[in-house]
Amino acid sequence: MGLTFSEKALGRKAGRPVRAGEVITVSPDYYLSHDNSSAIIGEFKKLGLKKVVAPQKIVIVLDHIVPAADEKYAQNHKTIREFVAEQRIPHFFDIHAGVCHQVFSEASFALPGAVIMGSDSHTTTYGAFGAFSAGIGRTETASLWATDEIWLRVPETLRIEFSGRFPAGVYAKDAILKILGDQGADRANYEAVEFAGPAAGEFSLASRMVLCNMAAEMGAKNGYFEVDDKTLAWLKERAKGPYVVLKSDPDAAYEAVLKYDLSALEPMIACPHSVDNVKPVSAVAGKPFHQALIGTCTNGRLEDLEVAAAILKGRKVHPNIRTLVLPASREVYLAAVRKGLIEIFLEANCVMVNPGCGPCLGAHEGILAPGEIVVGTSNRNFKGRMGGRDSEIYLASPATVAASAIEGKITDPRSYVR
Repeated sequence: MGLTFSEKALGRKAGRPVRAGEVITVSPDYYLSHDNSSAIIGEFKKLGLKKVVAPQKIVIVLDHIVPAADEKYAQNHKTIREFVAEQRIPHFFDIHAGVCHQVFSEASFALPGAVIMGSDSHTTTYGAFGAFSAGIGRTETASLWATDEIWLRVPETLRIEFSGRFPAGVYAKDAILKILGDQGADRANYEAVEFAGPAAGEFSLASRMVLCNMAAEMGAKNGYFEVDDKTLAWLKERAKGPYVVLKSDPDAAYEAVLKYDLSALEPMIACPHSVDNVKPVSAVAGKPFHQALIGTCTNGRLEDLEVAAAILKGRKVHPNIRTLVLPASREVYLAAVRKGLIEIFLEANCVMVNPGCGPCLGAHEGILAPGEIVVGTSNRNFKGRMGGRDSEIYLASPATVAASAIEGKITDPRSYVR
């Protein structure tokens, strides 16, 4: 019987063939952290060690509360900068760079066949580039800094096969929300989710990142798309080192195979207070809200901003709606400036927010008051995620958010999309 991608990637690092269910020890290619590096530094120092083992494998991106919102966060950032200098960590991105998952990908640490650990649950994003990438805790990250090793259980694989093509006004975000609504937020607990099928190659890399990012919301250990010409074209311009393309064997064993026809999908929305409380947008259309958010590590790439700008061009957002636009990185922001998208957003009375996690995190920038409602493109909608415990969060595609911002109520975007 053949091997899945995840079995191959982890077996390669373990130095022997492995099967789902085995517990192995591996040395990852990279390990990511962000503002939580301050807490990780504290855990590392408890070990009584002076030096990290492999500074060249550590990637730190300040993105969660940037610029610092108060003295506490400023001190955390200062602690991280001093540690980076002391340990001579070469891969450090300060507050200008953007959201860690976008920056990590743009800097081409997300390489095919790589094994990547990150102290953020949405580290699953890098499977869009053919990497095995998984989220871990802060103490595990500190241990990685100290030993360059981690033990993992090789995950079973859930295969999701796509066929057909998206209708106008339907996007990758709608696909993953549909899956979550059908299967539940715990469907893939500690499993690999392999996105495949005849239509998988139709997804842009930006769209693949949406699906792999939100594989975490299914409880997945990692998400994965097979490397193809689109991946290789991206890597041709960015890859700084060697990589290996690994693919599941045709006779690999899967826990289950689910099939989805993209042509049968419609715009979807996750309603409070669970990411799997999903309904068609048409079922909740007309509901008023207070704030719109376009961006984040889920839907803040140039492709997403272009979709929103096409709807907003020549229009104004509703006067009752505070509309925040959050490019995922400085690189995305610059590309949006050059394409004239930022002018469209500003003329529509949107508010541009610096690249980072700001509103999505709920620590600063766009925090909701009790009783307020936001419709956004982020990935989580549990109580208190974006501020007030009594606020409500709806999750949707950039098109749905843009159309809703114009109307001042939740709106099916298909009437705005040609």
